[in-house]
Amino acid sequence: MAAPKITLYVDTISPFTYIAYYILRHDEVFKGCDITYVPILLGGLMKKCGNTPPNRIQNKQAWIYNERLRWAELFSVPMTVPLPPDFPVPTVPIMRALCALAAADAADAASSATPAGTTSQQQQPRLIKALDALYARYWADAVAIHHPEVLRETLAGLFGADEAERILTQSTTPEVKQALINNTDAAFDSGAFGLPWLVCTTTSTGTSDSKKTEAFFGVDHLGRAAHFLGLERPGSGSGSSATSGKGSVSGNGKAEGGAEGWKALL
Repeated sequence: MAAPKITLYVDTISPFTYIAYYILRHDEVFKGCDITYVPILLGGLMKKCGNTPPNRIQNKQAWIYNERLRWAELFSVPMTVPLPPDFPVPTVPIMRALCALAAADAADAASSATPAGTTSQQQQPRLIKALDALYARYWADAVAIHHPEVLRETLAGLFGADEAERILTQSTTPEVKQALINNTDAAFDSGAFGLPWLVCTTTSTGTSDSKKTEAFFGVDHLGRAAHFLGLERPGSGSGSSATSGKGSVSGNGKAEGGAEGWKALL
């Protein structure tokens, strides 16, 4: 039987998308899911929706500061205590570079036979490697990844200097620029108005009509997404996760210990 499917739309600027991404990558609850990560431009999505950016809403910036730490602690997600440098920052070059990596992954997948049972995340190795590193550098280590030299250094550390230059050059092409626009439009068309935005599809019981798709917004709705997909969650009476106990955020901004985030989501 096919695995439950999740599409997570991402932008490195969103702390809550980082938390959702980290949970999908590391929590046992989602280990059996087929997950696709799609880079979009959060600012572009908000513009299409006519939304006011969170940092321009009175009192919301302070709420974001505290709320990201609360959720990071609950799920033991590494998180810097001070906000990253210059937050919020433009992420267009970063997201275009991620789109270039996604395109390279897609080209590799299309040019070779895909073994049965291969997951979407197994077909996005470079994109995921870059997302892991960029999210960690920005939201755990408070490194200014929006600076061109830092982005170049990060990519070079992952793929080598020559490949990093190729990625950055490719990210400026009309095709990649359009891919980022198309991804953002796809998120909007699926109902997105902010991030994290997850589009979830249940497993099939034999016919295409038996599959159901719903979208969920926010870290605080991961529990509903897991329930919709029929996933086992700690404390739900249907199984247990590998993580348990209470996490903490240390003085250096690193989350330590286990997590009791699922208790907050039941």
